[in-house]
Amino acid sequence: MKRADRLYRLMERLKDGSLHRAEDLAQDLGVSIRTIYRDMDTLIDSGVPVIGERGLGYSALAAITLPPINLTDAELEALHLGLAVVGQSDVPEMVEAARALAAKIDALLPEDHAAPAQFAFAAYPFEDAARGFRHMPAFRAAVRARQKLRITLDEGSNHLLRPLELRYWGRIWACVGWSETQDDFISFRIDQIETLTAVPGLFVDEPGKRLGDYRLRQQ
Repeated sequence: MKRADRLYRLMERLKDGSLHRAEDLAQDLGVSIRTIYRDMDTLIDSGVPVIGERGLGYSALAAITLPPINLTDAELEALHLGLAVVGQSDVPEMVEAARALAAKIDALLPEDHAAPAQFAFAAYPFEDAARGFRHMPAFRAAVRARQKLRITLDEGSNHLLRPLELRYWGRIWACVGWSETQDDFISFRIDQIETLTAVPGLFVDEPGKRLGDYRLRQQ
């Protein structure tokens, strides 16, 4: 069972207001008790109104729930850009609400889109993610058109890049491409781009330099 499905099922179980033992939940879902403890911590950290503790059991207070929806990459980008703006508000309640909502979204994303621990909110503030959004339209257009880009990253390196893919990692958008400068694949966060310029002319797929080749290497 996927983590997102398991979290949703846990939320459904907890909504009845009864006290549920971790042992019973683990048996019903076919996972370890340790996994249930981690899932409960995730739900609590995401703002789900779960009460209880390890060894005693868990239940949930009444809360507003929404039906499942499917988001495109562009919609997800727009949502997190909005959260990035609200996260820089001078109103503490709105800042905290943005943090909680972002955590809920991250917790329910499929596992292959989940945020790595090093990109947690406290360690990776919203303003950094927001700064990277200015390059999203140009990068996405270059991926679609197979247009080369000349980029400079914040650590000072320069690359003539064949942009191949944008990947979402929980408030973080990462780029995958073939660097003609290094003659190798590179992957980096989009907020690390200092400058980006489209280079005239398009590139074509070449063996060893395609997105499929990158994925094979990762495997």
